[in-house]
Amino acid sequence: MNTFIDRIIRAAKLDISVYEEVEADKESLGQAMAVVALSALAAGIGNIGRAGFSGILIGMIAALLGWYIWAYITYFIGTKLLPEPQTKADHGELLRTIGFSASPGFIRVAGIIPMLGGIIFVVASIWMLIAMVIAVRQALDYKSTWRAVGVCLIGWVIQIIILMVLFAILGGSGRPF
Repeated sequence: MNTFIDRIIRAAKLDISVYEEVEADKESLGQAMAVVALSALAAGIGNIGRAGFSGILIGMIAALLGWYIWAYITYFIGTKLLPEPQTKADHGELLRTIGFSASPGFIRVAGIIPMLGGIIFVVASIWMLIAMVIAVRQALDYKSTWRAVGVCLIGWVIQIIILMVLFAILGGSGRPF
């Protein structure tokens, strides 16, 4: 358990070595999934005033689905469309590193504080995106941070479109967040 908590803290601190560590640790997929679920739980609690208790479960399911979709899309874009010469990765490496990049999202639980929720969610989103770029750069062995930014942004746009379509088909508002 101490290793898990230590990894969460290091990932939130944007410690590059933890992303390399979980990339190589095939046993850390469960931990990565737990980080995504706990981050989504924190967001649900932080957003409870707006979404209610049912929003927590829906948010967790959407976060896990989004994590898997984004990792797969990022894998495809990063290894097939925009690889660097040294790029080698598998889908599991992206799932693990991207999962831990959700750790800054734990602060979203503080969104429950009136009048601070919006600011906290914006800060968490930016922090998580920075962590995601680091995770992708490390998992794909990129030398260029800008290439990792591009892969993340392309993947994010595609993920949002997919989730909007899924939510629309399932009778939601068409907005995954």
